[in-house]
Amino acid sequence: MIIDVIGDIHGYADKLFGLLKQLGYVHNGQHFVPPSGHRALFIGDLIDRGSQQVATLETVFAMLDADVADAVMGNHEYNALAFATLDPSDHTQYLRSHNEIHIRQHEAFLAEVPFGSESHQYWLQRLYEIPLWIETDYACFVHACWDVDSMAVLKPLLTDDNCLTLQGLIATSKEGTAPFDALERVLKGVEVPLPEGIVMIDKEGTKRTRVRVRWWLDKLNKRTIHEVARAPSSALAQIPIDVLAENIDFALKTDKPVFVGHYWLTGEPEPLSPQVVCTDYSAAVDSGYMTCYQLDTEQPLPLKASNFVQYLHD
Repeated sequence: MIIDVIGDIHGYADKLFGLLKQLGYVHNGQHFVPPSGHRALFIGDLIDRGSQQVATLETVFAMLDADVADAVMGNHEYNALAFATLDPSDHTQYLRSHNEIHIRQHEAFLAEVPFGSESHQYWLQRLYEIPLWIETDYACFVHACWDVDSMAVLKPLLTDDNCLTLQGLIATSKEGTAPFDALERVLKGVEVPLPEGIVMIDKEGTKRTRVRVRWWLDKLNKRTIHEVARAPSSALAQIPIDVLAENIDFALKTDKPVFVGHYWLTGEPEPLSPQVVCTDYSAAVDSGYMTCYQLDTEQPLPLKASNFVQYLHD
């Protein structure tokens, strides 16, 4: 079996259609049918940003319903649920606040699926059906980070299939709690404090005392911040080049290959490490490409750059 692991779509259905057709999928009038011996897996962030939100959801869920594809939840699907759910401890507030930044991040989805509409309620219920992660005999699939310790914290809040419950959504929305931190890791990645006394100023002028890291690298705590950080070069320029990363509490505790999205990569696609592949190559910008990694379940390793397929749109 070949698993076609497809990166973040963000409502760019035309790019998705182009990639599926390039991979040999054929639409039968109801859903895209994979070539013999293939199955699709969507790595999350189906929504937000693009102008074809509903078309994307209809395409993906038609394939899920026909059992020719699987999907894992991205942070944007999670955010959509939290944005629409009232905080039970304060019925004047939502689990994800309706501030200017959050509204702007979500406006493409709400433009097609008006807040509180029947369509909105329908798609929110469908989003609950997407698991936070999938593990098989041959590989692990998650939107941002395969962290088994965080998954252990989340597991009691999920269904048997690792799908969110309403109670799980509420619990993981409370900042400063173990469930919140665990959800952040699984859907957004590993973030660590900068050494004491060091701050970064981001492009919006906000002071940052924490930084996301390339958790797939080995010997994280023996590398410099410049080596491990996932941050713009303008931000990293504020940190001395020889400052070591410290206190990164993460270890990849699986021998299987791990597939993620989330990271807005550019350039020629290649594995992030001998064990980790990202299929998000910035399809949500004009210069980005909808990207797939074709995983052979009979021989998942070694990971190979030649297994990537990109839809090279005009």
